[in-house]
Amino acid sequence: MSSLSLMCAVLSLPLAASAHEVRPAIADVLVTDMAVEIELEFAAEGLLSGIDLGSVSDTNEAPQADRYDALRQQKPDALEAAFRAAWPDLAPGLILKVGDTNLIADIVTMNVPEVGDVELPRDSRMVVLAVLPEGEQGVQVGWLPEYGPLIVRQSGAGDDLYAGYLPAGELSDTLPRTGIAEINKLTAFVTYTIIGIEHIIPKGMDHILFVLALFMFALKLRPLIIQISAFTLAHTLTLALATLDYVSVSPQIVEPLIAASIVYAAVENLFGGSIGARRVVLIVLFGLLHGLGFASVLGEIGLERSNLVISLVAFNIGVEIGQLAVIACAFATIYVASAFANRRRYENEELAVQNRAVLFRGASMVGSLLIAAIGILWVIERTLF
Repeated sequence: MSSLSLMCAVLSLPLAASAHEVRPAIADVLVTDMAVEIELEFAAEGLLSGIDLGSVSDTNEAPQADRYDALRQQKPDALEAAFRAAWPDLAPGLILKVGDTNLIADIVTMNVPEVGDVELPRDSRMVVLAVLPEGEQGVQVGWLPEYGPLIVRQSGAGDDLYAGYLPAGELSDTLPRTGIAEINKLTAFVTYTIIGIEHIIPKGMDHILFVLALFMFALKLRPLIIQISAFTLAHTLTLALATLDYVSVSPQIVEPLIAASIVYAAVENLFGGSIGARRVVLIVLFGLLHGLGFASVLGEIGLERSNLVISLVAFNIGVEIGQLAVIACAFATIYVASAFANRRRYENEELAVQNRAVLFRGASMVGSLLIAAIGILWVIERTLF
């Protein structure tokens, strides 16, 4: 029964992981003939604590976790004062590169929100400014790997937008002093595919649990294909509609409903049965909700209008790759566990363990109960806090 214990351990991870998740910072860049101004939205506690945000997905994984938690509890004025005092040491880590010249930015303004729920990240806003050298050469933006991933956006006239997702330590394309930078189609495709994958693994714990709940309904391939296909078509539809601004629903409504969908899918697994029209219809409805959740990620990053379709398709492909990876791991866990069970001789009362279907059903019961419990906690957290 070690596979059940393993599943218990794995499924309990989201409870801790969602609380101190490392998210990309956002840098909105304005480049003029004379200067570059950047409005940063980021977790100031992460930089102050000294955590290597490029190597962890959760601050609890870092040796400096206690330091981060202490900073997270500081009042806005105290945290701002501490950050301004540390800025001379932190500033060189914000890379503003014009040719071979590295610029140092000064803080113009900083706004730290109230403490709020200390179990959730706090996004501070800061505007920094650096004077550009004479000439027409643009500027590349990035920061040190230990500062974590960064989203760089440059707005132009109308709906024109450059949006670059930079894994830890990478630099943006050169942002010109007039107009905006452009990303070629191949780069956009690769970038948004990676973003889609990362939104599922490791960051999309709610989506991972929902997909696992679908997997645990039945070991047979046909019910799984029907469920995943219905879910995929539904979330693809609302992802496209929301990204194109045809649909808009507040995350305060969507997020609790996504958690509720996890609870329902998991609880229904406990009663077994065959795949039917009612479950498929419900999965479609749940998929519509999850698509709105996916769209919020793209809304945060931004999409270039010139590469809108390519970026949207690539992100969706990345999401599907992530989902398939989750299912593949779940299948592998069941098959490896049953293979190990078949290598041993058991007493009569334990022979059922060697039956893959029985092993799956036992794992499904335990896993679905855990998923439902986590989903209930998320419903409460997202509704009341």
